[in-house]
Amino acid sequence: MDERLIFNEVADKYEKYRPQYVPALFKTLIEYSNINGKSHALEIGIGTGQATRPILDTGCQITAIELGDKLADYSRNKFSQYANLDIKNIPFEEYEGDQDSFDLIYSATAFHWIPVELGFPKLFNLLKPGGAIALFWNRPFVGKEDDPLHQAIGEIYTALRPDSSRKVLQHETKRYERTISNILNYGFTDLEFRLLHHERQFNAEEYVALLQTYSDHAMLSKDLKGKFEDRIKEVILAHGNELQVYDTIEFYLARKPEFI
Repeated sequence: MDERLIFNEVADKYEKYRPQYVPALFKTLIEYSNINGKSHALEIGIGTGQATRPILDTGCQITAIELGDKLADYSRNKFSQYANLDIKNIPFEEYEGDQDSFDLIYSATAFHWIPVELGFPKLFNLLKPGGAIALFWNRPFVGKEDDPLHQAIGEIYTALRPDSSRKVLQHETKRYERTISNILNYGFTDLEFRLLHHERQFNAEEYVALLQTYSDHAMLSKDLKGKFEDRIKEVILAHGNELQVYDTIEFYLARKPEFI
């Protein structure tokens, strides 16, 4: 299975357990892009629509791209009352839009699935001169060094998933620098970069359900996945059945130059 389609199989859990983005992000995005009822935006990877409603509420017309058919259907139903949303169930790589046609192109925790050498030139081509791009990712972490529960979870990863890409550090400077460099190297200007923060609480069942919405977890063997989830549940229950998750949102804004 295409790893990107893992999310298609857990649409309900994705909607329930993946975080909504903080209001400050949308306030900044809308002010930076200056979108309104006459604007046209492209959303890459709508998923279950965690980043969609605030943009729809500006009156802006949104064309949304979604690879997963179940996710596309979920969002069509979720936003059925909005006439200004058109969801296309295709990969972004296959989308053929007109050059210079969008005032805003944005993607929430999805753009990393698209090869850099394909994604950024396509963004540049589709965007109107002066139009804005907004790329953002939510990065949850449970890496508080002074928290016994977080330490215990880290030990489970070390024992059962030593090759996991799970990070315990909140700030990953090299990735930020690489993304900024890509944006600038492909011709965008007026770049703004921010880190936003949010906290959530989960019990054992909820946290395991959240894990099941991540592709690296879904790709584990059945035996390892079961053992890993059981250990995670046990340790959260042993610490009062409450886990604090700390979200860091990477947020990048930039423009296509008015004159090229």
